[in-house]
Formats: sequence, C-alpha cells, structure tokens
Amino acid sequence: MRELSHPRPPDDLTHRRLCMAADVEQYSRLDTRTQSAVQSELVRMLDEAAALTGLDRAAWARQPQGDLEFAVLPEATPEDAVLGPFAHHLAVRLRDRNARPTAQRIRLRMAVDTGVVADAALGHAGPAPVAVARYVNAPQLRAVLATLTAADLAVIVSDRLYQDVVRSGRRDLDPAQYVRVHVQVKEFGGYGWIRVPGHARDDVRSAVTETPEPKPSADADAPSRTTLSQYVHQGVAVGRDVVGGLSFGLPVAPPPAGSGPAR
Repeated sequence: MRELSHPRPPDDLTHRRLCMAADVEQYSRLDTRTQSAVQSELVRMLDEAAALTGLDRAAWARQPQGDLEFAVLPEATPEDAVLGPFAHHLAVRLRDRNARPTAQRIRLRMAVDTGVVADAALGHAGPAPVAVARYVNAPQLRAVLATLTAADLAVIVSDRLYQDVVRSGRRDLDPAQYVRVHVQVKEFGGYGWIRVPGHARDDVRSAVTETPEPKPSADADAPSRTTLSQYVHQGVAVGRDVVGGLSFGLPVAPPPAGSGPAR
C-alpha cells in the first residue's frame, strides 16, 4: 500500500522567536567614511559578543539597516543568555573599543522582545518585530544615554521577557537592575524595562525621570488626520514618532468596549 506523504507546512507559518535590535546612537552626525567604519565595528562586536556567549550568529536571520541591525534568533536560543552574558560581553567590547585614543566612540541602544514572527517578502512580520522597532527608539532609552554620558550601552527588554525570564531567578540576571517605563507609540503601547550595564538602578531611574512627558495637542479628542511618521524597511516597522514616560504601578486596564474611540 502506497504511503501517504504529509503536506509541507506553509511558508508563512508563524513562530514564537526572540527578536533583537542594536542601534547606533547619533549615527547621522557621522560623515560617510566614519559611518562605514562604525557599521563594520558594530558587526564585529556583535559577532564577538555572540561567540563569547556561545551563540551561533550564522543562524540569526539578520536585517542590516545601516545604523541598526535587527535580528530574529533561532527558536532554541536561550533567552537568559541574550539578556545576560551577551549584553555583558557587548558592553565590554564597546568599552574596550571606545577606550582607544583615536576611535570614534560608539554607543548603542539595544531592544529585545519575544513573540510571534512570520517570514515575509521584505523580511519578517508580526508583533514582535514591530515592538522591538518601537522599544529601541523609546525616548526613555535615548534619555538614559543622554544623561549617563559614561554609558556605552542601554538595554530595554519587553515586560513579557522581564516577567518570564529576568524575574525567574536566572543566573546573571538581577531584576533590581531594571527600571520600568511605559512606551506609547501611536498604535503601540507597552511596558519595558531598562538597564544600563555598569550603572546602578538609581542612576537609570533618575535619567528616565528627566524624560519630558508628551504635551497633548489642542485637538487631542479629534481623530488624527496626519500621516504616521513611520515606514517599513526590510520587513521591520520603523518610526521616530515615539512618545511616553516613566510609569510605576500596575498597567492600566483598557477601557470597556463601546466606551469611546481609542486614543
């Protein structure tokens, strides 16, 4: 009797994957030659940090974007290794490189989330890639680097990763190092947790607290007629229209259905 073959899964099958973005701070201020050198250095440091952590960078689905690298990591990647040892080794590589007298200083914002990811025509689609693009551009993360001028790396992780991984008592992860912030980006809103390797939590909290709260527009109650200042590049939603502020306590529950238009 002829054996029946099982159908192949569709190419757009979604998976839960770890997503990461590393973005160079103030990259646009550099000249063309320096930008090219900084890109090469960023790739080298990411490669070295991954190798020291035991991660196979060749298996990462990477989407270079000039001053930023977005990556979807393999399903078997240990999340605590990325949040702990990888971030540590990356911070050390940055510190050592920036200590060179003639080196153009490189400072990074790094964002990590986990969630649904699907292969798409221009890279990847799903809530996790979009969330990472929002987190890495959070004003609180920028404020931390602007205030803590000695810092070379600022990391933000999603609330999901913080609750599931950081708070679980994994080795090399200390929940007391993180400060919670609320990031609101037009249609995206969520809690994230910021830490800066080599800096105390109080320093990070002070830097985040100085982030100015967004001022409501005069027609805040009217439907927006403006175009969102965002675009999709290599399958990742990218935007600079990020607003938000420091938030303490439990998340606010969404309003009940029918209570009015979402703002």
